[in-house]
Amino acid sequence: MTSPGPFSNSKTSSVLPRRGPGGGTAVATGKVAGQERVPSTAAALCRGSPRPREAQTTYLKEELWGTACPSCTLPTPSMASPMRSLLTDPARYLQSFRLFLEKSTEHQSMREFIEKELLTLIASIGNGKSTINILSVGGGAGEIDLLILSKVQARYPGVTINNDVIEPSADQIFKYKERVAKTSNLENIKFTWHEETAYEYESRMNAEKKSKKWDFIHMIQMLYYVKDIPATIRYFHSLLEAQAKLLIILVSGSSGWETLWKKYGSSFPLNDLCTYISSADIRRMLDSAGLKHQFYELPSHMDITSCFTEGNKDGELLLDFLTETHEFSKTAPPELKRQVIEELKKPECSEKRDGKVFFNNNLGVVVIEP
Repeated sequence: MTSPGPFSNSKTSSVLPRRGPGGGTAVATGKVAGQERVPSTAAALCRGSPRPREAQTTYLKEELWGTACPSCTLPTPSMASPMRSLLTDPARYLQSFRLFLEKSTEHQSMREFIEKELLTLIASIGNGKSTINILSVGGGAGEIDLLILSKVQARYPGVTINNDVIEPSADQIFKYKERVAKTSNLENIKFTWHEETAYEYESRMNAEKKSKKWDFIHMIQMLYYVKDIPATIRYFHSLLEAQAKLLIILVSGSSGWETLWKKYGSSFPLNDLCTYISSADIRRMLDSAGLKHQFYELPSHMDITSCFTEGNKDGELLLDFLTETHEFSKTAPPELKRQVIEELKKPECSEKRDGKVFFNNNLGVVVIEP
């Protein structure tokens, strides 16, 4: 399927629930490497009216596979199905998410990218400026934000930095402020927090007839929770200064998430809380719109060896995270469970090394120019 460009009116590019809602937020709170971003409330997670489940399931199949969906023989959850979204149990979601962080190299991969590549990417954003304006869309608890800011400070020592943060979770903002209070060398940075979703921020700016420009905007692991992805990219891209950059990080189109969800997504409990989209989808949108961008593939993996031991508690939590399903091992139809377990062993999803199975958790970084 060809994803719509950012100037189309399509709702989203590739609509499958994301790889277990560990993603960051602009509309929700989720995670970013180094930051815990946990969904606050369903109301904060998305906008627009939820699509009826049956209609949504049909829509997803047609969007991703056409009317002749190869997975149509798989069980599709009904309203009476015991399968339900992992997001319906925030405590278990958080438990599975933290285990994902422990078992994966996602934090390490993002940190290495920021350490090695960010200085080059921001080399000209502040040229000739006494003040640099940065917008964090879905800032979470701020750990990655502060790492980014340290690189901007290193490139432009002594320059005043205005760092605005869009984050709908009051708890995450509180943690962010605590982190700032404990961090040194932030004297030249002014922080402003906006407790709202990306859509609410856009609506407020439009109502107030404001269009503040930014020198650097980053949207890390958050587009899974945006209901109109092309419009969101279009809006924030319109806010870039002449030398600015818009940085987006998502799961890679070459990852195991892509394989697993495109094959079995319609069999997992669907909801309107989040959508699946990869960096490959974003790149197709940008190519369609003729927008210049750079791409980086970040290798990452997750140890899922425990998923193949029946009754293993860690394995059950990771299966929940991988399928975005609450108690997947206990509630999934036996045939679906068997097929998912077998799929996770295949080289398209994972690799075996030293007696362990490592899931392909690669990330994609897209950097867009004005």
